[in-house]
Amino acid sequence: MKIIAVFALCVTLFCQGYGNTLDSCQGRCGYGTDSNYSCQCNQACERFKDCCSDYVEFCKVGSMSCKGRCGEKYNSQNKCHCNSKCTRYNNCCSDYAELCNGGGGGGGGGGGGGVVVTDAEIKAISETLFALDSNKASASELIIDPQALVPDSQTGSQTDLSSVPLFSYVDEEVLFSKPTYAALLAVLDNYQRMTGQTEDFSPQQLAEQETFVNETMSNTELGRELFAFLYTKGIYASEEEFLHDLKMMWFGLYSRYNNKMDSSGFEHIFAGEVKKGKVSGFHNWIQFYLLEKRGVLNYYSHSFDGPWTNYPDVLGMQFMWDGYYKQVGSAIIGSSPEFDFALYSLCYITRPGKQCYLSLGGKTLIIQTYTWNNSFYGDGKKFIGSAFPATPRN
Repeated sequence: MKIIAVFALCVTLFCQGYGNTLDSCQGRCGYGTDSNYSCQCNQACERFKDCCSDYVEFCKVGSMSCKGRCGEKYNSQNKCHCNSKCTRYNNCCSDYAELCNGGGGGGGGGGGGGVVVTDAEIKAISETLFALDSNKASASELIIDPQALVPDSQTGSQTDLSSVPLFSYVDEEVLFSKPTYAALLAVLDNYQRMTGQTEDFSPQQLAEQETFVNETMSNTELGRELFAFLYTKGIYASEEEFLHDLKMMWFGLYSRYNNKMDSSGFEHIFAGEVKKGKVSGFHNWIQFYLLEKRGVLNYYSHSFDGPWTNYPDVLGMQFMWDGYYKQVGSAIIGSSPEFDFALYSLCYITRPGKQCYLSLGGKTLIIQTYTWNNSFYGDGKKFIGSAFPATPRN
């Protein structure tokens, strides 16, 4: 009994800090002198010879671990890094995700809280989705004529530099008969483009929204692959939860102007809106084609053309929509509706309010996402504010 009592006393003393061997640099690297500890973890400790015994392991420049280094400022002398940008530059230490909750997954939008999704994982799944886009347009089904290429400095000139439409030919019979295209067409005409006008959907229109989500995400291999990825990352516990969250984040209404329930992520990105005399959003090639065909949209020029030689491609376009101008409307051209919906959803769920780095056929595509911060759905989740290809101009 005496031996046990003495052991308990020793443990108590150590836990209260009387044992100097408990002093460690874990989580303390770079801090100033702390008199509560018998050893220090800043650069000066080497000069004053009062470094903790594990100072080199945790804090020394050149360490290959993120122990004690999470969130540190960039130091070019380090062999690997432990800040939020290391995933973008592929120079994180091997234990960054484990120790620092790195990669920036989830949190702002739908899905996954603090789940870790690295840039490398996003690039890998985007390549998979790219390969699975079997419904994209072929070169014989879609022909475009980009014509005038203008520098960034001229995108605001509102000068029509293209004598013919952007879309020379679209094989509607082939493309628009596909279920996902048909589902998109059914939803696109359900919106009033002017902000400040309340959107009021009929039961049929609400059903069309649900059909679009189901057709693109449940009934395509591409959509099922996206769910499988998010499921394995622990962002969604079931396909039902995944589909419900997509419907809420994309189609849930919020107010962009005058306290009217006048907007949603889907309307803004796929259908386009007009706010304060300018086109807002509008990042879908099919909507562009439909309006150009009707004669209410006039293509002026483009300020960016992606590096792809086939579809999907990316353009940053200038155009006039029935009297309202869009200075740069970037869009993925020739992709299927499910591809656009999947890429934007992937980026919003994993990089809400940030730039999202994708890889398509070995080439980088950046998607910029924005969260809507003025209203919420579910348990404090944020609606999609916008998502679009981030060209050099926007």
